[in-house]
Amino acid sequence: MKTLITYFSLTGNTEKVARSISDAVKTEKDIIPIQDVKNIEKYDLIFCGFPVVSHSLPPVAARFIKGLPPGKKLAIFSTHGSLRGGQLAVTAMEQAVSLALNSKVLGTFSCRGKVQQKVIDDMVSQAENRAWAQEAMGADPHPDKADLEDAREFAKKIMATSSSS
Repeated sequence: MKTLITYFSLTGNTEKVARSISDAVKTEKDIIPIQDVKNIEKYDLIFCGFPVVSHSLPPVAARFIKGLPPGKKLAIFSTHGSLRGGQLAVTAMEQAVSLALNSKVLGTFSCRGKVQQKVIDDMVSQAENRAWAQEAMGADPHPDKADLEDAREFAKKIMATSSSS
């Protein structure tokens, strides 16, 4: 089985998670930034990661997921400034899964990631975004050691699921 771990990362958070996932994948694999992926057909399983931006996935990740060939096994992961299970992060993941109509989604994973200070500064000055900005300030140490271990465990579960499906 050949596995692709691909990601789009703005601050390095999503790349850190992708590398942890790669550490747990023991089959033949490639880890490639999403914009550099060329021959998707040669992969049996794809891990695709992105940062949540404005409660959505970035357009490059949306195009990638939507354009996957029919029947591809897919696992989706993301990083975000919200608390785990927070509505904005959940909304982005639901959007990603909804774009994967042709794929077989085997699972999802998300964890917090440090948010750029400029984004926090912009949001804290807007009354409607102030609560989120204050929440995002707490994401500063993430992804941390525990988050990265959770990502490795997620990858192991996906690998087990993939080989049995």
